[in-house]
Amino acid sequence: MYTADYFVKKLDMISHPEGGFYKESFVSSENISDRRLNVVIEESRKLWTSIYFLLRDGEVSNFHRLKSDEMWYYHSGSSLTIYMITPEGELITEELGLNIEKGEKPQILVPKDYIFGSAMNNEGYALVGCMVSPGFEFKDFELFERNYLLEIYPEYEQVIIKLTK
Repeated sequence: MYTADYFVKKLDMISHPEGGFYKESFVSSENISDRRLNVVIEESRKLWTSIYFLLRDGEVSNFHRLKSDEMWYYHSGSSLTIYMITPEGELITEELGLNIEKGEKPQILVPKDYIFGSAMNNEGYALVGCMVSPGFEFKDFELFERNYLLEIYPEYEQVIIKLTK
């Protein structure tokens, strides 16, 4: 039986600013510039990057936003709910996991410019993979504070309280 501590140790994971733990696993050997994309980036960027991401009991991925699309892949443990607020202000939820009959999906796309976070659906841990394209850079990572989001989206108070500090 695997545990959160097993994966944190064996995958050499470190704390992530949004919550949980991560470890960069793969990085594209190719670069791309914004001339070929529908996004503005400051300089050439890795075509894609990929990480392992893990949450333990009581941890969440706090609401944040990226300038790139992020594809989430289920690996092990609890399923996750990914909460996304579109640029138009609509709250969308998706279930990441393997119980297809209950609406879970093994892969979920979070489009660029969506505000998003996640939480486990059961006790234990959740191990997932996240691939970002164009490649992730912390300077494109925007972490949100509770009061700011509550002011803009008061109708989502419960979810915002759950996924912010």
